[in-house]
Amino acid sequence: MILLGPGLVGIALGQQQPQVKVNVLNVCSPSQEEQQQIASALGRIPQKSSFSEEFEIDRGHSILEQAADPPETGEPGRSSQLETADWVRLRREFPASTSFSRVQYSFSRSSKSMVETLVFLLRDPKDLMQIAIEASASPVATPADMVATNTPASRIKLERFGKSSIVLARCQGSADKPAPDQSAYEPLFQSASVITAKYRDLLGVRRTVPTELSRLTPLGSPKAKAPKPAATKAVSQDQPH
Repeated sequence: MILLGPGLVGIALGQQQPQVKVNVLNVCSPSQEEQQQIASALGRIPQKSSFSEEFEIDRGHSILEQAADPPETGEPGRSSQLETADWVRLRREFPASTSFSRVQYSFSRSSKSMVETLVFLLRDPKDLMQIAIEASASPVATPADMVATNTPASRIKLERFGKSSIVLARCQGSADKPAPDQSAYEPLFQSASVITAKYRDLLGVRRTVPTELSRLTPLGSPKAKAPKPAATKAVSQDQPH
């Protein structure tokens, strides 16, 4: 094993094999430079925006095969258990005058968690390709409750062209390891939470997500085998003027 640099490890697999590089991201405590890049990226996101008239809404079921988590178990492998999730996705296009091309929102609900993901894609990704903000909650609450109560952001990710990603996530402690002190990153989480709250309104997700989920046929019922409806494209009734 050859150490190539901080967070970057090369594993030699033999003289005839190409070198494998593994990027190790410090998601709990990013460096000062990475924090500045996250703050700069969040600051570029439009706080107010009008969208083109066309939009897309999709919904469906997914069957997720659960794999053992190597970082936790230390042993690769797969579980025979299957996890299902219901999801709703929305897409809107930004005006050509902005540096962002579109925003995509997704809501996923499984028996273990509910997750919102907001992704902003850049029009000319010379360095930064996209910004993703994630919020998660326990499935004890309803989807309507989650989108109505402005669940705070729990993960921020910057996808960069030709470089490793930058990630900041809320990290929990364990029985033998206390949670890390992340108070220094609260301004970044707060900024991401404000953006997520604004786009819940701009995209109309507070009404759309519960409505679309209610239209899904439960898995296992006779109607569940029917083809999934095509994505909807229409003029938004909630589009701000």
